[in-house]
Amino acid sequence: MKLRNLLPCAAFAAAALLSGCSGTGASSPYTVTVPLTEDKNHLMAYIVDFDSGEKIDSTVVDANEAVFKGSLDKPVLARVIVEGSRLGTFVLEPGEITLRPDVKEASGSPLNVRFNMIADSLHKIEREYEQLPRDTAFEARAMQLNEAYNGVVGRAVAANADNPIGLYYFLQTVYSLQTVQQLDSALAVYPAFGGSKRVQSLKTVFKAKESTSAGKKFKDFTIRYKNEAGADSVARLSDYAGRGKWLLVDFWASWCGPCIRETKVLKEILADYAPLGLEVLGVAVWDEPENTVEAIKQHGLPWPQIIGGQTVPTDLYGISGIPCIILIDPQGNIVARDLQGEELKAAVRKALVDDAEASSPQR
Repeated sequence: MKLRNLLPCAAFAAAALLSGCSGTGASSPYTVTVPLTEDKNHLMAYIVDFDSGEKIDSTVVDANEAVFKGSLDKPVLARVIVEGSRLGTFVLEPGEITLRPDVKEASGSPLNVRFNMIADSLHKIEREYEQLPRDTAFEARAMQLNEAYNGVVGRAVAANADNPIGLYYFLQTVYSLQTVQQLDSALAVYPAFGGSKRVQSLKTVFKAKESTSAGKKFKDFTIRYKNEAGADSVARLSDYAGRGKWLLVDFWASWCGPCIRETKVLKEILADYAPLGLEVLGVAVWDEPENTVEAIKQHGLPWPQIIGGQTVPTDLYGISGIPCIILIDPQGNIVARDLQGEELKAAVRKALVDDAEASSPQR
């Protein structure tokens, strides 16, 4: 069992600022200082809007720090990025702010102090969960901690419905939902978050997820990429799915820790069920092809891979977090999706064993 909001690696799309955040009414100055290591000197650093992905400010790293100076008329949920690395999420607001990448926390302004207090409360619950003895009382105590965790998140949303902290924790809650109807119900309570581009993107995700749920036919996609020899190549999901074999499709990325951990499970499943006709296919998304290739070698992934998928497969299948693993039957029908660990093993076992029994001649 996991605490509800300990989410898988996630990616978020989109475009403008949240319309419901409170503001100062007039443009006020801010300074954001980010201490860095010497190897980051002379690189470009960016403040990026968390909700939209748009660049808000930029500077060149100098003397082992990035210093941003500007002004804004309302607080914004933001993150600092240097050479593709996310250094922390914080509230960009007027004042003198210091963002420490080592702990991914910002200090020096009222909303960031509040943001840190909420995060500290959640980290305390997470640590307690991790230290629970795996004995007969584990499930009951884990449920209590899960309720406590969700209680902190719920109160954070309610107390910050007029500022970017509320948006951050509202997103934590709605990413665990499954349908547009559930999302609309949440927005009925907090309509100010309806302008969030991540929320709007999530509606699209839910619709795509519904159209690729269990019982539906797999949707094909085509990825064009450069192979290791530098030649133009084309890969399609239909090169593997619906061709008379059971198929597990693993949507993953090299930078995603939970994805790498799940490959151990996939290796175990493949060893057990390859004799019954199971195959595994990796589909690399949201990743640089060279990093994907290196991770395949480093972690000894023996199955074929579609590299350079980026957002094409995840948009089509409504995937907002990875790893996302989909089980497809020999005829190309989706049997299960969004399972990991023991749940994934159980689903594969049931599907393939039932299929083998149904196909065997009656004695």
